[in-house]
Amino acid sequence: MASPVTVKIPIAGSSGSLHVEREGIGPTVLFINGSGTTLEGSRLLLKNLAPHFDLISFDHRGMGHSDMVSGPWAMADYAADVRAILDHFELETCSVLGVSFGGMVALEFAVSSPERIERLGLWCTSAGGAAGSSYPLELLDLLSGEEEEDYRRLVLDRRFTKAHLDANPIDQLLAGHMLAGAAERRQQGNDLPYQEQMRARRRHDVADRLSNLTAPTLVQMGRFDGIAPLANGEALVARAPNAELRSYDGGHGFFAQDSRAIPDAISFLTS
Repeated sequence: MASPVTVKIPIAGSSGSLHVEREGIGPTVLFINGSGTTLEGSRLLLKNLAPHFDLISFDHRGMGHSDMVSGPWAMADYAADVRAILDHFELETCSVLGVSFGGMVALEFAVSSPERIERLGLWCTSAGGAAGSSYPLELLDLLSGEEEEDYRRLVLDRRFTKAHLDANPIDQLLAGHMLAGAAERRQQGNDLPYQEQMRARRRHDVADRLSNLTAPTLVQMGRFDGIAPLANGEALVARAPNAELRSYDGGHGFFAQDSRAIPDAISFLTS
C-alpha cells in the first residue's frame, strides 16, 4: 500500500495547523485518536483499517506533528478541527470512528453537526453527564512508583494484576504498549497538550443532546474496561435513537484483545 498523503490544515483562530494523513480506497472514514496518542503510535491500528477505507487520520492539536496553539481548549474546539478537516477535503458527509477521547470528540461533532455523519463508530468512550463519564485519567499523575503502575494497568483492564500479566504474556505486551505513551509523555516533560485534553474531557457532556444523533451508530466496549465502563456504553445507547452496543472480551484496548472487534467495526462502517 502506498504511503499516506499528508497535508497541513489550519487550526481556526490561530496560526497553527493540523497534521492530517489520507490513504486507501473505499468508503471515507475519519479516524479520531485517543488522548495522549499520535499517529506514529497508532500505525499498527491504522494499518488494519486502511485497506478497507478512504481513511483520513490526524494528530490532535499540540500532539505529534500538529502545532501547539494557545488554550484553553474545549471539546467544541476539537470538534471544530474535525469540521475543518471535512471542509478542507470538500466532504459534506463521511463516517467517523473515534477511540476513547477521540470518541468524545466524535460525539461532540456528531451532536452539533449530525447532518455530516453517515455512520458513527465509537470505541471505549463515554457521553458524559447523566450518561456517565470516563475515569479521570489526570488523577493517575498524582500517584508515583509502583502504586501508579498498578493503577494504570488496572484502569486499562480490571483483570491486569501482576499475577494475571505474568500468566498471560500477550496481555503483558499489550499493557506495556498502552502504558508506554504515558511514560514517554512524562519523560518529555511537555504535558500542556495532554492537560488541555484532560480539561476538555472533564467538561465533556453530550448526554442531553444524544437525541440529535440520528446516524447509525455502533458503540463497542470492553467488558473489563476501567476507563470507559460498559455501563457508560449502555447509557449512551439508551439515549441515541439509532445506536447499537456490542461488548468484547477485553478492557480499554479490547480492539487488540478480541479478534471480533475490528472486523465488526469494518463491517459496520462499510455497510
